[in-house]
Amino acid sequence: MPVITNIDDLKRIYQRRTPRMFYDYCESGSWTEQTFRENTSDFDKLYLRQRVAIDMAGRTTKTQMIGQDVSMPVALAPVGLTGMQSADGEIKAARAAEKFGVPFTLSTMSICSIEDVAENTENPFWMQVYTLKDDDFMQRLFDRAKAAKCSAAVITVDLQLLGQRHKDLKNGLSAPPKLTMKSIANMMTKAHWGLGMLGTKRRFFGNIVGHAKGVEDASSLTTWTAESFDQSLDWDRIRQFRKMWDGPLIIKGIMDARDALEALNVGADAIIVSNHGGRQLDGALSSIRALPAILDAVGDKIEVHLDSGIRSGQDVLKAMAMGAKGTYIGRAFVYGLGAMGEAGVTKALEVMHKELDVSMALCGKTDINQVDRDILMIPKGFEGDWQD
Repeated sequence: MPVITNIDDLKRIYQRRTPRMFYDYCESGSWTEQTFRENTSDFDKLYLRQRVAIDMAGRTTKTQMIGQDVSMPVALAPVGLTGMQSADGEIKAARAAEKFGVPFTLSTMSICSIEDVAENTENPFWMQVYTLKDDDFMQRLFDRAKAAKCSAAVITVDLQLLGQRHKDLKNGLSAPPKLTMKSIANMMTKAHWGLGMLGTKRRFFGNIVGHAKGVEDASSLTTWTAESFDQSLDWDRIRQFRKMWDGPLIIKGIMDARDALEALNVGADAIIVSNHGGRQLDGALSSIRALPAILDAVGDKIEVHLDSGIRSGQDVLKAMAMGAKGTYIGRAFVYGLGAMGEAGVTKALEVMHKELDVSMALCGKTDINQVDRDILMIPKGFEGDWQD
């Protein structure tokens, strides 16, 4: 068993063990991938301020996200196709999150269905939904989430149309994977992954196939997906979704202060500053650089979380110090899942927690809720000095 000391260790194993099309699906951004890269590299521009001779005993990383207790301010982000990274991947990730005491968010485009995850976990999880045109499907999706006792809904608002990711097109990404000479040759080198997939019946989009009208197989799913995303989406439409779901609501995909104020006005409980991991608008700011202006706009009127680019506990610490009330990891947990299944997701969480705990202590803080900008050295112009 290799010694795992950081997220990159898991990423290297993940790359060896997972078929190329699913590794590339995770590890890619749109167009030139500038935003994808800067989501992580911009964290490196923020420096931590070390303090000494301060009592560092009795530390805690416990806090709350939308009023729910968490062992650290990290939730597992919604990631489509997770069940293709490892057989029954959503169930494995949800179990790991549950045992660690952090939220798991199930994607609408998951392989395991809402019901699959609910049957295999004990604690409530969060459900992510897209802004689709089909009202009947949307209402039933919210109703299914409620029946599964999901404790929050996350509405993704930045996917009215799909940003182009070159690798997915070149690989012919699909679930289950299309059998071509290239894909078969690659999958033959991933024996552990293949055995897992042979042992599960869950290989299609479990929340859609058999639930959306006219979608009974992979071929009809492609047509449905292309036609379902609502390019005419506006905030009044999001208000309609708010009426479909009366529980805690989080809006994901906010990158502009004006949109943050709109999200506040539709009655969301939290917003997630996110550029979809650099997978939508390439050339947009990184999430960590967009965060301060959004916080300035909404103040403490709504809880602000951060997603995109977090690969370490230090990134979590920096986001919290900048003013976020919670963070999300997507790729970081997928690396662990593809590398070692449920144990790999647990290892990713353990690695991040240790980095967060130790770094917080060396900055002179013992409670994650007391962390603020005082622990950071922020370069002038970090948010950008832009012309009108």
